[in-house]
Amino acid sequence: MTPYNYTLLCDFYELTMANGYFLSGKGDEIAYFDVFFRRVPDGGGFAIAAGLEQIIDYIKNLKFTDEDIAFLRGKKLFSEDFLEYLKSFKFTGDIWAVPEGTPIFPNEPILTVRAPAIQAQFIETYVLLCVNHQSLIATKANRIVRAAQGRAVAEFGSRRAQGADGAMLGARAAYIGGCGSTACTISDREFGVPCSGTMAHSWVQMFDNEYDAFRTYCEVYPNNATLLIDTYDVIGSGVPNAIRAFKEVLLPKGVKSFGVRLDSGDITYLTKKIRKMLDEAGLPQCRIVVSNSLDEFIIRDIIHQGAQVDAFGVGERLITAKSDPVFGGVYKLVAKEKENGSIQPKIKISENAIKITNPHFKKLYRIYDKDSNEAVADMLCVHDEVIDDSQPLEIFDPENTWKRKTLTNFYARELSVPVFKNGECVYECPSLSEIKDYCADRVAHLWDEVKRFENPHKYYVDLSTKLWDIKMKLLSEKRGK
Repeated sequence: MTPYNYTLLCDFYELTMANGYFLSGKGDEIAYFDVFFRRVPDGGGFAIAAGLEQIIDYIKNLKFTDEDIAFLRGKKLFSEDFLEYLKSFKFTGDIWAVPEGTPIFPNEPILTVRAPAIQAQFIETYVLLCVNHQSLIATKANRIVRAAQGRAVAEFGSRRAQGADGAMLGARAAYIGGCGSTACTISDREFGVPCSGTMAHSWVQMFDNEYDAFRTYCEVYPNNATLLIDTYDVIGSGVPNAIRAFKEVLLPKGVKSFGVRLDSGDITYLTKKIRKMLDEAGLPQCRIVVSNSLDEFIIRDIIHQGAQVDAFGVGERLITAKSDPVFGGVYKLVAKEKENGSIQPKIKISENAIKITNPHFKKLYRIYDKDSNEAVADMLCVHDEVIDDSQPLEIFDPENTWKRKTLTNFYARELSVPVFKNGECVYECPSLSEIKDYCADRVAHLWDEVKRFENPHKYYVDLSTKLWDIKMKLLSEKRGK
Protein backbone atom coordinates (compact mmCIF):
# COMPACT_ATOMS: atom_id res chain seq x y z
CA MET A 1 0.00 0.00 0.00
CA THR A 2 2.92 2.35 0.62
CA PRO A 3 6.40 2.61 -0.90
CA TYR A 4 7.92 3.51 2.45
CA ASN A 5 9.82 1.26 4.83
CA TYR A 6 8.63 2.60 8.18
CA THR A 7 11.43 1.13 10.31
CA LEU A 8 13.04 4.53 10.82
CA LEU A 9 9.72 6.20 11.54
CA CYS A 10 10.85 6.46 15.13
CA ASP A 11 12.05 9.12 17.54
CA PHE A 12 15.82 9.36 17.39
CA TYR A 13 16.08 8.78 21.14
CA GLU A 14 14.75 5.27 20.60
CA LEU A 15 17.93 4.57 18.63
CA THR A 16 20.30 6.34 21.02
CA MET A 17 18.76 4.47 23.96
CA ALA A 18 18.91 1.20 22.04
CA ASN A 19 22.61 1.71 21.35
CA GLY A 20 23.12 2.57 25.01
CA TYR A 21 21.19 -0.49 26.18
CA PHE A 22 23.27 -2.63 23.82
CA LEU A 23 26.61 -1.28 25.02
CA SER A 24 25.68 -1.40 28.72
CA GLY A 25 24.44 -4.99 28.55
CA LYS A 26 20.80 -4.08 29.17
CA GLY A 27 19.52 -4.73 25.68
CA ASP A 28 18.14 -8.18 26.45
CA GLU A 29 16.57 -7.30 29.80
CA ILE A 30 12.80 -7.80 29.61
CA ALA A 31 10.79 -4.61 29.94
CA TYR A 32 7.05 -3.97 30.15
CA PHE A 33 5.49 -0.86 28.61
CA ASP A 34 1.87 0.32 28.73
CA VAL A 35 0.12 2.49 26.16
CA PHE A 36 -2.59 4.64 27.72
CA PHE A 37 -4.10 8.12 27.51
CA ARG A 38 -4.91 10.62 30.22
CA ARG A 39 -7.88 12.65 28.95
CA VAL A 40 -10.84 11.99 26.65
CA PRO A 41 -10.92 14.42 23.69
CA ASP A 42 -13.66 17.07 23.66
CA GLY A 43 -14.36 16.46 27.34
CA GLY A 44 -16.22 13.29 26.43
CA GLY A 45 -16.97 10.34 28.66
CA PHE A 46 -15.03 7.69 26.70
CA ALA A 47 -12.85 7.08 23.66
CA ILE A 48 -12.74 4.32 21.01
CA ALA A 49 -9.66 2.14 20.54
CA ALA A 50 -8.37 1.88 16.97
CA GLY A 51 -5.15 1.33 15.03
CA LEU A 52 -4.20 -2.18 16.18
CA GLU A 53 -4.23 -3.75 12.72
CA GLN A 54 -1.64 -1.26 11.45
CA ILE A 55 0.56 -1.95 14.50
CA ILE A 56 0.42 -5.65 13.71
CA ASP A 57 1.43 -5.05 10.08
CA TYR A 58 4.30 -2.81 11.19
CA ILE A 59 5.74 -5.33 13.66
CA LYS A 60 5.41 -8.21 11.21
CA ASN A 61 7.49 -6.28 8.66
CA LEU A 62 9.92 -4.62 11.04
CA LYS A 63 13.51 -4.90 9.81
CA PHE A 64 16.50 -2.68 9.13
CA THR A 65 17.58 -2.53 5.50
CA ASP A 66 21.13 -1.96 4.32
CA GLU A 67 20.08 1.61 3.45
CA ASP A 68 18.77 2.14 7.01
CA ILE A 69 22.01 0.93 8.55
CA ALA A 70 24.13 2.99 6.16
CA PHE A 71 22.14 6.08 7.12
CA LEU A 72 22.65 5.40 10.83
CA ARG A 73 26.36 4.77 10.31
CA GLY A 74 26.54 8.19 8.69
CA LYS A 75 25.34 9.81 11.91
CA LYS A 76 28.67 8.75 13.48
CA LEU A 77 26.98 8.08 16.77
CA PHE A 78 26.34 4.33 16.89
CA SER A 79 28.78 1.50 17.53
CA GLU A 80 29.55 -0.92 14.73
CA ASP A 81 28.56 -3.84 16.94
CA PHE A 82 25.15 -2.26 17.46
CA LEU A 83 24.73 -1.63 13.73
CA GLU A 84 25.67 -5.25 13.07
CA TYR A 85 23.04 -6.31 15.62
CA LEU A 86 20.41 -4.29 13.74
CA LYS A 87 20.96 -6.37 10.59
CA SER A 88 19.14 -9.29 12.19
CA PHE A 89 16.75 -7.21 14.28
CA LYS A 90 13.34 -8.82 14.79
CA PHE A 91 10.61 -8.29 17.35
CA THR A 92 10.54 -11.36 19.62
CA GLY A 93 8.34 -10.13 22.43
CA ASP A 94 4.72 -10.34 23.55
CA ILE A 95 1.90 -7.84 23.07
CA TRP A 96 -1.57 -7.67 24.58
CA ALA A 97 -4.19 -5.15 23.46
CA VAL A 98 -7.86 -4.29 23.75
CA PRO A 99 -9.61 -5.09 20.45
CA GLU A 100 -10.28 -2.25 18.05
CA GLY A 101 -13.68 -0.68 18.57
CA THR A 102 -13.59 -1.10 22.36
CA PRO A 103 -14.69 1.91 24.44
CA ILE A 104 -11.66 2.92 26.51
CA PHE A 105 -11.03 5.25 29.43
CA PRO A 106 -8.12 7.31 30.77
CA ASN A 107 -5.18 5.64 32.53
CA GLU A 108 -5.95 2.07 31.51
CA PRO A 109 -3.64 0.08 29.20
CA ILE A 110 -4.83 0.05 25.60
CA LEU A 111 -1.81 -2.05 24.70
CA THR A 112 0.98 -3.69 26.74
CA VAL A 113 4.38 -4.68 25.38
CA ARG A 114 6.67 -7.24 27.02
CA ALA A 115 9.96 -7.55 25.16
CA PRO A 116 13.74 -7.14 25.39
CA ALA A 117 14.40 -3.50 26.25
CA ILE A 118 15.82 -2.53 22.84
CA GLN A 119 12.80 -3.96 21.01
CA ALA A 120 10.21 -2.64 23.43
CA GLN A 121 11.69 0.84 23.36
CA PHE A 122 12.13 0.93 19.60
CA ILE A 123 8.50 0.40 18.59
CA GLU A 124 7.24 3.25 20.78
CA THR A 125 6.69 5.93 18.14
CA TYR A 126 4.91 3.83 15.54
CA VAL A 127 2.67 2.18 18.13
CA LEU A 128 1.71 5.57 19.53
CA LEU A 129 1.06 7.24 16.20
CA CYS A 130 -1.27 4.39 15.17
CA VAL A 131 -3.20 4.43 18.44
CA ASN A 132 -3.26 8.21 18.78
CA HIS A 133 -4.43 9.01 15.27
CA GLN A 134 -7.03 6.34 14.69
CA SER A 135 -8.42 6.37 18.24
CA LEU A 136 -8.84 10.14 17.94
CA ILE A 137 -10.78 9.92 14.66
CA ALA A 138 -12.83 6.89 15.73
CA THR A 139 -13.80 8.74 18.92
CA LYS A 140 -14.83 11.88 17.02
CA ALA A 141 -16.75 9.82 14.47
CA ASN A 142 -18.62 8.00 17.21
CA ARG A 143 -19.70 11.31 18.74
CA ILE A 144 -20.91 12.57 15.36
CA VAL A 145 -22.76 9.35 14.56
CA ARG A 146 -24.49 9.37 17.93
CA ALA A 147 -25.51 13.00 17.38
CA ALA A 148 -27.11 11.99 14.07
CA GLN A 149 -29.59 9.74 15.93
CA GLY A 150 -29.73 6.93 13.39
CA ARG A 151 -29.28 9.02 10.26
CA ALA A 152 -26.49 7.93 7.93
CA VAL A 153 -23.13 9.71 8.25
CA ALA A 154 -20.53 9.70 5.48
CA GLU A 155 -16.92 10.80 6.00
CA PHE A 156 -16.11 13.54 3.48
CA GLY A 157 -12.76 14.87 4.70
CA SER A 158 -9.94 13.52 2.51
CA ARG A 159 -8.99 16.86 0.96
CA ARG A 160 -8.67 18.46 4.40
CA ALA A 161 -6.76 15.60 6.04
CA GLN A 162 -3.14 15.93 7.19
CA GLY A 163 -1.56 13.92 4.40
CA ALA A 164 -2.35 10.71 2.57
CA ASP A 165 -2.28 8.41 5.61
CA GLY A 166 -4.42 10.92 7.49
CA ALA A 167 -7.08 10.58 4.80
CA MET A 168 -6.87 6.82 4.26
CA LEU A 169 -6.50 5.65 7.85
CA GLY A 170 -8.80 8.43 9.03
CA ALA A 171 -11.53 6.99 6.84
CA ARG A 172 -10.86 3.55 8.32
CA ALA A 173 -11.09 4.90 11.86
CA ALA A 174 -14.24 6.89 11.06
CA TYR A 175 -15.88 3.69 9.81
CA ILE A 176 -14.97 1.91 13.07
CA GLY A 177 -16.55 4.80 14.95
CA GLY A 178 -19.81 4.34 13.06
CA CYS A 179 -19.68 6.23 9.74
CA GLY A 180 -21.35 4.31 6.94
CA SER A 181 -19.13 5.35 4.06
CA THR A 182 -16.26 7.58 2.92
CA ALA A 183 -15.48 9.80 -0.03
CA CYS A 184 -11.91 8.39 0.01
CA THR A 185 -11.88 5.81 -2.79
CA ILE A 186 -8.57 4.20 -1.89
CA SER A 187 -9.86 3.42 1.61
CA ASP A 188 -12.49 1.23 -0.02
CA ARG A 189 -9.85 -0.62 -2.04
CA GLU A 190 -7.40 -1.05 0.83
CA PHE A 191 -9.65 -1.46 3.86
CA GLY A 192 -13.16 -2.12 2.58
CA VAL A 193 -14.66 1.16 3.78
CA PRO A 194 -17.57 1.68 1.33
CA CYS A 195 -16.90 4.71 -0.87
CA SER A 196 -19.69 6.99 -2.00
CA GLY A 197 -20.20 10.30 -3.79
CA THR A 198 -21.93 11.93 -6.71
CA MET A 199 -21.14 15.45 -7.91
CA ALA A 200 -19.47 18.75 -7.04
CA HIS A 201 -20.58 22.27 -7.93
CA SER A 202 -18.22 22.15 -10.91
CA TRP A 203 -20.44 19.51 -12.55
CA VAL A 204 -23.37 21.91 -12.49
CA GLN A 205 -21.24 24.81 -13.70
CA MET A 206 -19.95 22.83 -16.68
CA PHE A 207 -23.43 22.83 -18.25
CA ASP A 208 -25.28 25.76 -19.78
CA ASN A 209 -27.99 25.50 -17.16
CA GLU A 210 -28.73 23.68 -13.92
CA TYR A 211 -31.50 21.52 -15.31
CA ASP A 212 -29.27 20.10 -18.07
CA ALA A 213 -26.67 19.21 -15.44
CA PHE A 214 -29.25 17.40 -13.30
CA ARG A 215 -30.92 15.65 -16.23
CA THR A 216 -27.60 14.42 -17.63
CA TYR A 217 -26.47 13.11 -14.26
CA CYS A 218 -29.75 11.22 -13.79
CA GLU A 219 -29.35 9.71 -17.27
CA VAL A 220 -25.78 8.59 -16.60
CA TYR A 221 -26.34 7.41 -13.01
CA PRO A 222 -30.02 6.60 -12.60
CA ASN A 223 -29.39 4.42 -9.56
CA ASN A 224 -27.03 6.82 -7.81
CA ALA A 225 -28.56 10.24 -8.26
CA THR A 226 -28.04 12.72 -5.44
CA LEU A 227 -28.17 16.20 -6.95
CA LEU A 228 -26.28 19.15 -5.46
CA ILE A 229 -28.89 21.92 -5.33
CA ASP A 230 -27.04 24.96 -3.93
CA THR A 231 -24.81 26.02 -6.83
CA TYR A 232 -27.09 28.94 -7.64
CA ASP A 233 -30.42 29.31 -5.81
CA VAL A 234 -31.60 26.47 -3.60
CA ILE A 235 -35.29 27.32 -3.43
CA GLY A 236 -35.62 29.31 -6.66
CA SER A 237 -33.94 26.86 -9.04
CA GLY A 238 -32.13 24.01 -7.32
CA VAL A 239 -35.11 22.15 -5.90
CA PRO A 240 -37.45 22.82 -8.88
CA ASN A 241 -34.83 21.62 -11.37
CA ALA A 242 -34.10 18.51 -9.29
CA ILE A 243 -37.80 17.69 -9.08
CA ARG A 244 -38.13 18.09 -12.85
CA ALA A 245 -35.12 15.81 -13.52
CA PHE A 246 -36.42 13.14 -11.15
CA LYS A 247 -39.88 13.17 -12.75
CA GLU A 248 -38.72 13.31 -16.35
CA VAL A 249 -35.77 10.91 -16.17
CA LEU A 250 -35.95 8.63 -13.12
CA LEU A 251 -39.62 7.99 -12.40
CA PRO A 252 -40.33 6.80 -15.99
CA LYS A 253 -37.52 4.25 -15.49
CA GLY A 254 -39.16 3.04 -12.29
CA VAL A 255 -36.34 4.46 -10.16
CA LYS A 256 -37.64 5.59 -6.79
CA SER A 257 -34.40 6.03 -4.83
CA PHE A 258 -32.70 9.42 -5.24
CA GLY A 259 -31.82 12.50 -3.24
CA VAL A 260 -30.71 16.10 -3.07
CA ARG A 261 -27.70 17.52 -1.23
CA LEU A 262 -27.33 20.89 0.46
CA ASP A 263 -23.81 22.20 1.13
CA SER A 264 -24.43 25.76 2.32
CA GLY A 265 -26.89 28.10 3.97
CA ASP A 266 -29.09 27.74 7.02
CA ILE A 267 -29.58 23.99 7.14
CA THR A 268 -32.59 23.97 9.45
CA TYR A 269 -34.53 26.64 7.54
CA LEU A 270 -33.68 25.36 4.07
CA THR A 271 -34.29 21.66 4.71
CA LYS A 272 -37.75 22.41 6.06
CA LYS A 273 -38.51 24.32 2.84
CA ILE A 274 -36.96 21.60 0.69
CA ARG A 275 -38.93 18.83 2.38
CA LYS A 276 -42.18 20.71 1.89
CA MET A 277 -41.46 21.29 -1.82
CA LEU A 278 -40.48 17.64 -2.40
CA ASP A 279 -43.55 16.31 -0.60
CA GLU A 280 -45.87 18.65 -2.49
CA ALA A 281 -44.29 17.43 -5.73
CA GLY A 282 -45.17 13.86 -4.80
CA LEU A 283 -41.59 12.86 -3.93
CA PRO A 284 -41.70 11.98 -0.22
CA GLN A 285 -39.10 9.27 -0.84
CA CYS A 286 -36.46 11.79 -1.95
CA ARG A 287 -33.67 11.92 0.61
CA ILE A 288 -32.13 15.16 1.84
CA VAL A 289 -28.38 15.02 2.46
CA VAL A 290 -26.51 17.91 4.08
CA SER A 291 -22.84 18.78 4.48
CA ASN A 292 -20.86 22.00 5.18
CA SER A 293 -18.46 22.07 8.18
CA LEU A 294 -20.60 19.90 10.44
CA ASP A 295 -19.74 18.39 13.81
CA GLU A 296 -21.65 16.67 16.60
CA PHE A 297 -22.80 19.92 18.18
CA ILE A 298 -24.18 21.42 14.96
CA ILE A 299 -25.85 18.14 14.04
CA ARG A 300 -27.41 17.84 17.49
CA ASP A 301 -28.70 21.41 17.37
CA ILE A 302 -30.23 21.36 13.89
CA ILE A 303 -32.01 18.07 14.62
CA HIS A 304 -33.39 19.62 17.80
CA GLN A 305 -34.56 22.59 15.70
CA GLY A 306 -36.48 20.30 13.38
CA ALA A 307 -34.15 20.13 10.37
CA GLN A 308 -35.41 17.67 7.77
CA VAL A 309 -32.26 15.65 7.12
CA ASP A 310 -31.87 12.00 6.12
CA ALA A 311 -28.07 11.81 5.97
CA PHE A 312 -24.98 13.85 6.76
CA GLY A 313 -21.63 14.28 5.03
CA VAL A 314 -18.99 15.37 7.54
CA GLY A 315 -15.56 16.51 6.44
CA GLU A 316 -12.82 18.61 7.99
CA ARG A 317 -14.14 18.65 11.55
CA LEU A 318 -14.18 14.84 11.56
CA ILE A 319 -11.04 13.87 9.65
CA THR A 320 -8.90 16.32 11.66
CA ALA A 321 -10.90 16.11 14.92
CA LYS A 322 -10.71 19.89 14.64
CA SER A 323 -12.19 20.77 18.04
CA ASP A 324 -9.59 18.72 19.97
CA PRO A 325 -6.99 17.30 17.59
CA VAL A 326 -4.58 15.55 19.99
CA PHE A 327 -5.38 12.19 21.57
CA GLY A 328 -2.43 12.25 23.96
CA GLY A 329 -1.61 8.57 24.26
CA VAL A 330 1.70 7.81 26.00
CA TYR A 331 4.08 4.84 26.25
CA LYS A 332 5.48 4.25 29.72
CA LEU A 333 7.73 1.67 31.36
CA VAL A 334 5.77 -0.10 34.10
CA ALA A 335 7.95 -3.10 34.99
CA LYS A 336 11.04 -5.15 34.17
CA GLU A 337 11.97 -8.77 34.76
CA LYS A 338 14.78 -9.85 37.02
CA GLU A 339 17.12 -12.67 36.09
CA ASN A 340 15.06 -15.12 38.16
CA GLY A 341 11.95 -14.25 36.15
CA SER A 342 10.24 -12.25 38.88
CA ILE A 343 8.63 -8.97 37.83
CA GLN A 344 9.87 -5.73 39.34
CA PRO A 345 7.25 -2.92 39.13
CA LYS A 346 8.37 0.51 37.99
CA ILE A 347 6.70 3.87 38.53
CA LYS A 348 7.09 7.39 37.14
CA ILE A 349 6.45 10.13 39.69
CA SER A 350 5.57 13.72 38.87
CA GLU A 351 4.56 16.90 40.64
CA ASN A 352 1.60 16.75 38.28
CA ALA A 353 -0.52 13.97 39.80
CA ILE A 354 -2.09 12.99 36.47
CA LYS A 355 1.37 11.98 35.22
CA ILE A 356 2.05 9.46 37.99
CA THR A 357 1.85 6.05 36.35
CA ASN A 358 0.21 2.84 37.49
CA PRO A 359 3.07 0.36 37.92
CA HIS A 360 3.42 -3.36 37.20
CA PHE A 361 2.34 -5.88 34.59
CA LYS A 362 -1.45 -5.64 34.78
CA LYS A 363 -4.77 -7.08 33.71
CA LEU A 364 -7.73 -4.92 32.72
CA TYR A 365 -11.24 -6.02 33.61
CA ARG A 366 -14.59 -4.46 32.68
CA ILE A 367 -17.31 -5.02 35.24
CA TYR A 368 -20.94 -5.28 34.11
CA ASP A 369 -24.21 -5.20 36.01
CA LYS A 370 -25.96 -8.57 35.57
CA ASP A 371 -29.44 -7.09 35.30
CA SER A 372 -28.80 -4.28 32.83
CA ASN A 373 -25.61 -5.60 31.15
CA GLU A 374 -24.28 -2.05 31.37
CA ALA A 375 -20.63 -1.40 32.22
CA VAL A 376 -20.23 -0.27 35.83
CA ALA A 377 -16.48 0.33 36.06
CA ASP A 378 -13.11 -0.95 34.91
CA MET A 379 -10.54 -2.45 37.25
CA LEU A 380 -6.78 -2.67 36.90
CA CYS A 381 -5.28 -5.69 38.64
CA VAL A 382 -1.83 -7.19 38.95
CA HIS A 383 -1.28 -9.77 36.22
CA ASP A 384 -1.74 -12.76 38.54
CA GLU A 385 -5.05 -11.59 40.01
CA VAL A 386 -8.43 -12.99 38.96
CA ILE A 387 -11.75 -11.31 39.74
CA ASP A 388 -14.16 -13.82 41.23
CA ASP A 389 -17.59 -12.54 40.22
CA SER A 390 -19.30 -15.04 42.51
CA GLN A 391 -18.08 -13.04 45.50
CA PRO A 392 -18.77 -9.40 46.53
CA LEU A 393 -16.22 -6.96 45.12
CA GLU A 394 -15.30 -3.64 46.69
CA ILE A 395 -14.21 -0.97 44.25
CA PHE A 396 -12.88 2.47 45.11
CA ASP A 397 -11.92 5.70 43.38
CA PRO A 398 -8.09 5.72 43.13
CA GLU A 399 -8.07 9.52 43.44
CA ASN A 400 -10.55 9.80 46.30
CA THR A 401 -10.21 6.48 48.08
CA TRP A 402 -13.04 7.22 50.50
CA LYS A 403 -15.45 6.76 47.57
CA ARG A 404 -16.15 3.03 47.80
CA LYS A 405 -18.82 0.68 46.56
CA THR A 406 -19.43 -3.04 47.03
CA LEU A 407 -20.70 -4.90 43.96
CA THR A 408 -22.63 -8.14 44.29
CA ASN A 409 -24.74 -8.64 41.17
CA PHE A 410 -22.04 -8.35 38.51
CA TYR A 411 -19.84 -10.18 36.05
CA ALA A 412 -16.29 -9.30 34.96
CA ARG A 413 -14.64 -9.66 31.55
CA GLU A 414 -10.93 -9.31 30.83
CA LEU A 415 -10.51 -6.78 28.02
CA SER A 416 -7.01 -7.31 26.64
CA VAL A 417 -6.26 -10.18 24.28
CA PRO A 418 -2.91 -11.72 23.26
CA VAL A 419 -1.66 -10.26 19.96
CA PHE A 420 2.00 -11.38 19.74
CA LYS A 421 3.65 -14.27 21.56
CA ASN A 422 7.41 -14.67 21.29
CA GLY A 423 7.38 -12.40 18.26
CA GLU A 424 4.71 -14.34 16.38
CA CYS A 425 1.26 -12.91 15.75
CA VAL A 426 -1.38 -15.01 17.53
CA TYR A 427 -4.30 -12.69 16.85
CA GLU A 428 -6.60 -12.88 13.84
CA CYS A 429 -7.81 -9.40 12.99
CA PRO A 430 -11.59 -9.20 12.51
CA SER A 431 -12.97 -7.70 9.34
CA LEU A 432 -13.53 -3.97 9.44
CA SER A 433 -17.30 -4.42 9.37
CA GLU A 434 -17.02 -6.78 12.34
CA ILE A 435 -14.97 -4.18 14.24
CA LYS A 436 -17.59 -1.52 13.44
CA ASP A 437 -20.43 -3.75 14.68
CA TYR A 438 -18.47 -4.65 17.81
CA CYS A 439 -17.89 -0.97 18.53
CA ALA A 440 -21.59 -0.15 18.22
CA ASP A 441 -22.49 -3.08 20.49
CA ARG A 442 -19.96 -2.16 23.19
CA VAL A 443 -20.97 1.52 23.18
CA ALA A 444 -24.57 0.41 23.61
CA HIS A 445 -23.53 -1.25 26.91
CA LEU A 446 -22.38 2.07 28.40
CA TRP A 447 -24.63 4.19 30.59
CA ASP A 448 -26.36 6.98 28.73
CA GLU A 449 -24.89 9.36 31.30
CA VAL A 450 -21.37 8.39 30.17
CA LYS A 451 -22.33 9.16 26.58
CA ARG A 452 -23.28 12.78 27.17
CA PHE A 453 -21.29 15.20 24.99
CA GLU A 454 -20.94 17.72 27.79
CA ASN A 455 -20.30 17.03 31.48
CA PRO A 456 -20.57 13.25 31.12
CA HIS A 457 -20.72 10.98 34.15
CA LYS A 458 -17.19 9.98 35.19
CA TYR A 459 -16.62 6.32 34.47
CA TYR A 460 -14.20 4.94 37.05
CA VAL A 461 -11.05 2.99 36.33
CA ASP A 462 -10.29 1.49 39.73
CA LEU A 463 -7.21 -0.27 41.05
CA SER A 464 -7.32 -3.56 42.89
CA THR A 465 -6.25 -3.37 46.52
CA LYS A 466 -3.10 -5.32 45.68
CA LEU A 467 -2.14 -2.93 42.87
CA TRP A 468 -2.99 0.11 44.99
CA ASP A 469 -0.73 -1.12 47.79
CA ILE A 470 2.14 -1.69 45.36
CA LYS A 471 1.71 1.79 43.92
CA MET A 472 1.66 3.42 47.36
CA LYS A 473 4.74 1.47 48.44
CA LEU A 474 6.66 2.59 45.34
CA LEU A 475 5.58 6.20 45.83
CA SER A 476 6.85 6.07 49.38
CA GLU A 477 10.16 4.44 48.40
CA LYS A 478 10.90 6.70 45.43
CA ARG A 479 10.18 10.10 46.93
CA GLY A 480 13.40 12.07 47.23
CA LYS A 481 15.47 9.57 45.24
